[in-house]
Amino acid sequence: MNTFMIELETAIARHIEVTEDTLIIDLVDGRTISAPLAWYPRLLHASAKERNNWRFIGKGDGIHWPDLDEDISVENVLFGKPSGESRRSFKKWLEQRGVPQRQFAWQTVPKAVAVEYVHP
Repeated sequence: MNTFMIELETAIARHIEVTEDTLIIDLVDGRTISAPLAWYPRLLHASAKERNNWRFIGKGDGIHWPDLDEDISVENVLFGKPSGESRRSFKKWLEQRGVPQRQFAWQTVPKAVAVEYVHP
């Protein structure tokens, strides 16, 4: 078994914290990984109460936010992969929440993610 496979096998969440701008994941092997909430627009636009209502998926392979219909894999955070949600899907989600489009600033999303939203 190579090092890459060992790293994936140990990328299991033990605890998470969601701050105003960061997703922080403590892994069972003692590492802590984090990602900016700008990578996950649903979390970025959620209330603190919604962000804190989460549960693990599987044995800690992922995290689910039922109020936001958001799932994030620990592996994707570890590899630095932002949300793959299309602009159309996110826009529909915002509309369902009653958020006027003018309140959503695309500049809050990193350039790499914004490109995906601009070109679904």
